[in-house]
Amino acid sequence: MILTSDEPDQITVKIIDFGLAKAFTETADGRALTEGGFLGTPAFASPEQLRRAPVDARSDIYSLGATLWYLLTAQLPFGDRAPQRPPLEQLKKAHVPADLTSLLVAMVATAPAARPGAKELTARLATLPRRRRRKMLLTGTGSLLALVAAGLYFQSSRPQAPPKVAGATEKSIAVLPFENLSQDKANASFADGVQDELLTDLAHIADLKVVSRTSVMQYRGGQPRKLREIGEQLGVAYIVEGAVQRAGNKVRVTAQLIDARSDLHQWAQTYDRPVDDVFAIQSEIAQTIAEQLDAKIAPHEKAAIESAPTHDLAAYDLYTRANALLTSTSFNPRSKANLLQAAQLLAEAVALDPSFLLAWCQLATAHDSLYFLGLDHIPLRLSLGEAAVDAALKLRPEAGEAHLARARHLYQCYLAYEPALAELEIARRTLPNDPGVFTLTGYIYRRQGKWDESAREFENALSLDPRNVYLLQQTSISYALLRRYADAANILDHALLIAPENVDLRVARAEVDLNWHADTRPLHAIVAAILARAPAAAPDLAGASLFLGFCERDRAATQSALTALGDGSFGPDAMQFRRIFWEGLAAKVNGDTAGAVQAFGQARDEQARKVAASPDFAPALCILGLIDAGLGHKEEAIREGRRAIEMLPVSRDPINGAHMIEFLAISYAWLGEPELACEHLEMAVKIPGTLSYGQLRLWFELRKGDTLDFQVGYGENKTYFYDSTGLVAIIEKIK
Repeated sequence: MILTSDEPDQITVKIIDFGLAKAFTETADGRALTEGGFLGTPAFASPEQLRRAPVDARSDIYSLGATLWYLLTAQLPFGDRAPQRPPLEQLKKAHVPADLTSLLVAMVATAPAARPGAKELTARLATLPRRRRRKMLLTGTGSLLALVAAGLYFQSSRPQAPPKVAGATEKSIAVLPFENLSQDKANASFADGVQDELLTDLAHIADLKVVSRTSVMQYRGGQPRKLREIGEQLGVAYIVEGAVQRAGNKVRVTAQLIDARSDLHQWAQTYDRPVDDVFAIQSEIAQTIAEQLDAKIAPHEKAAIESAPTHDLAAYDLYTRANALLTSTSFNPRSKANLLQAAQLLAEAVALDPSFLLAWCQLATAHDSLYFLGLDHIPLRLSLGEAAVDAALKLRPEAGEAHLARARHLYQCYLAYEPALAELEIARRTLPNDPGVFTLTGYIYRRQGKWDESAREFENALSLDPRNVYLLQQTSISYALLRRYADAANILDHALLIAPENVDLRVARAEVDLNWHADTRPLHAIVAAILARAPAAAPDLAGASLFLGFCERDRAATQSALTALGDGSFGPDAMQFRRIFWEGLAAKVNGDTAGAVQAFGQARDEQARKVAASPDFAPALCILGLIDAGLGHKEEAIREGRRAIEMLPVSRDPINGAHMIEFLAISYAWLGEPELACEHLEMAVKIPGTLSYGQLRLWFELRKGDTLDFQVGYGENKTYFYDSTGLVAIIEKIK
């Protein structure tokens, strides 16, 4: 490091990587200065840098974290092996405090999205107690941090040209929500539609990088926009703003192109046209913006831009409203109602305009999601999804949107991974800026157990949709399935910086602590705080509240959660349990045998009808087996549970297949077969899955005196199972 002073009040910090000098001798040491064509010090380089993937400032955060780790422990965090799980024992041996350990683990996270940004890193360093900073100074770590901080500070304070947006390319753009200037505020959805269609038109141009709708919609509202800051947050060089005013059969659309790096307006135009010409206006704006950015438009891209999605504005309004429901649907008991409503709106849209391709594609998405999530897994729902996909492909066989819809259908309804990936390759050709292509590819790779490939696809999607907290939550789920809870927590912490009031994120973050440490306090505090401020949120929190009520053995809280659940369902992935089942479980936990038998009996009648309607749906059969176990029907429960495992092996679906094993273990425990329960638990924890202390605390109630005393583990995450109270199986995580 070189510290120079050109002028009395200005300091420049230069950090030189001596690894750029070619070593004269080859060495296998991870601290070697070069490796093949790579310039730098491999042991301190980020995973994405080593695999020649795109890098940004988060790669530097990784290298800084690896350097600090080495200074504190005199050991490399990953040695010569590929980064996987940080060796916490090194930090523990060096007596590194917990708060600094947490920061270092976040800095060397494998996924760039899990690492703190520069501002977050600075803030977290500032919160370290004085004694921590003294320890860092004694080891030399503090000096390094001071130099880095000084370099950032003095560099930013020096007068210079407008800074280049981090990660932004010259031809990168975001279309912010258009302002609704109409007197009729009901036209807000019309303004959203204008903005959305303009974004869609620009996204067809491969020569542009266009940020997705989910990320830009967060900037809706009447507050003044800080465009430079927004450009940095989205990683774009240019921003489009606009306004829409509709009166009768007339519409005025105003659009302006702004350089986010300098806040300078590059172009602006106002269009006054009949309302029926609104799609032509959007097409003109898109092509003008492309010209302003000197973006090349291929003939097929120009044709897509000039093609109106529909000529029926009423159908388009229905489509826009349905889209809002689909994008807002998340993991809560209202998911089924939202999806059903979206399907109804889209069915009305295609009835008004049978040639409305995008509406057919989204209609297929609604039907397939209901089927895939186990919310309505019936042959009729499957056929409705199939018909919508077929209609889209018949309308425009070459359309990327149609092939994306078919890929989703093949994946969600048939678990046909390779055919779905083939459809995605076709879709990718004409949808260069659609994060959905990358996201779905990531989902498929995850189901195939290709965890690294899945993570890379999620990263690609996040580059186009950087503030999509749902996608960040999905990334955290991948880590949780691998029982890498520290990484899962880091991802959610990052997402909460984007959306600190997001209920799903706050609950998910607290559930990490419950699953990881069996600590119910964070979830209890979050649920109580949200309900105190917004009692109407109770239905959205019903699942989390129910889980919490069982974990804390709180009868009153469990009953309140059951009331809030209403006609909804709750459970992991495709294992969706109706309220009557949960009532039976509550009675069982509370020692009300008669109440449990009555509720489980009603649940069995309902579940048996579902199995008869969908005999090939393994999760439905698995649930029936668990209900039979609750009723004491031992032979039936074991037969149904074993058959479910045969129907849906882990090799075909690692996520729901693991649930088949977990729930058969629960059945064995309820039926007084602790050895068989232990055998299946051992199988479950050796593969990725949701099984955790929290899960077992909810499900297992063994007979007094039963003992589970074997050690099992997945990777380095070893776990002891034993029963010390006779009431619940406890997992003691070895740290």
